[in-house]
Amino acid sequence: MKLEPQLYSLIKTDMQAVDAVIRARLYSDVVLVRQVAEYIVQSGGKRMRPALVLLAAGALGYQGDRHHQLAAVIEFIHTATLLHDDVVDESELRRGRETANSTFGNAASILVGDFLYSRAFQMMVDIGDMRVMSVMCEATTIISEGEVMQLMNCHDSDVDEARYLHVIRSKTAKLFDAAARLGGIIGGASPEIENGLGKFGMHLGTAFQLVDDILDYSGSEAETGKHLGDDLAEGKPTLPLIYVMQHGTSEQADCVRAAIENGGREAFPQVMAAIRATGALEYAEKAAHAEAELAIRALDSLPASHYKDSLLELPSFAVARNF
Repeated sequence: MKLEPQLYSLIKTDMQAVDAVIRARLYSDVVLVRQVAEYIVQSGGKRMRPALVLLAAGALGYQGDRHHQLAAVIEFIHTATLLHDDVVDESELRRGRETANSTFGNAASILVGDFLYSRAFQMMVDIGDMRVMSVMCEATTIISEGEVMQLMNCHDSDVDEARYLHVIRSKTAKLFDAAARLGGIIGGASPEIENGLGKFGMHLGTAFQLVDDILDYSGSEAETGKHLGDDLAEGKPTLPLIYVMQHGTSEQADCVRAAIENGGREAFPQVMAAIRATGALEYAEKAAHAEAELAIRALDSLPASHYKDSLLELPSFAVARNF
C-alpha cells in the first residue's frame, strides 16, 4: 500500500521516475541478489520516506533529477533495514506476504541487505555532494545504534518511556529526518529551513512508529499485513505495555512484565485485557498526535506551496492510518 491518492498525486510523475531508478539500480549479475531485492522492494509499502525527499525538494523549487536518485537511496536504506530487522526479529510476515528471510533464508536476506546499503552509498558518491554524504553517514550510524538498542531492550521490562522513545527516534525516525533534510539540501535550503525539515521528519517518523506499535494491539492482520502480537512475542516493551506497567494495577503490571520477559503469545489475551482496561492505547494515540502537531509546527519557516501543503498532510495520514 502506497500513500493515499491525494497525497501521492502531486509527486506521481516523480515517484514513477524514482521507481525507474530503483529498478535500474537493483540490477546485479548475481541472480539471487536481484531476486531478493526485487521481492522486498516490489512488495509494497507506503513509500513515505522517498516521498519526503521529493516533497521537500519541490517545496524549495528544486529543478533537476538528483531528488529521484536520493529518494531511491532512501528507499534502498529502508529496504536494507527491513531485511536485517526481519532476520533479527525472526519475522514471518510483512505487508501480507512472507518475509524475504522466510522465502530465501536468513543468510541471503542479510547479504542482500548489505548489497542494498552498498548500492545506496555508491549512488551517493555518484551524486557527489559531501553534505548529502554527511547526513546519510550520520543517519545510518544512528539507525544501526537504534537497532542494537532495541535488541538490548527486548525482554527488558524495566524499559521506560524515555528509553523507548530514544530507540524509535534512532531506529525509525532518523531516516525520516534524513529524507526531509536531503530534499532541503539539494533545494538549497537555509540552515533554518533544513533544520525545520529535519525536525518535521523526526516528529513524523516518531508518530509513524507510535502508530505501528499501537496497531500491533489494535489493528487488523488483513490491513496491517503482519501478525498481531508480534511485538509481544518478541518481548518488545512498546509504549502501550510501558503504560500498563506504570499505571495499571499490580496484577496488570505483573502480567505485562512477565509477558515481556518471557516472550511468546500465550499471555496475549490477558495483556490485551490490561491494555484496554488502563487506556494504554488511548495514551499512545495522544502521544502520536502530539508528535504529529510538533511535525506540523516545524514547517513554519517553509514558504507556502502546494508541496508544503502535501507535507503538512503527512502527519495526519500517519496517525489516522490503520495499516
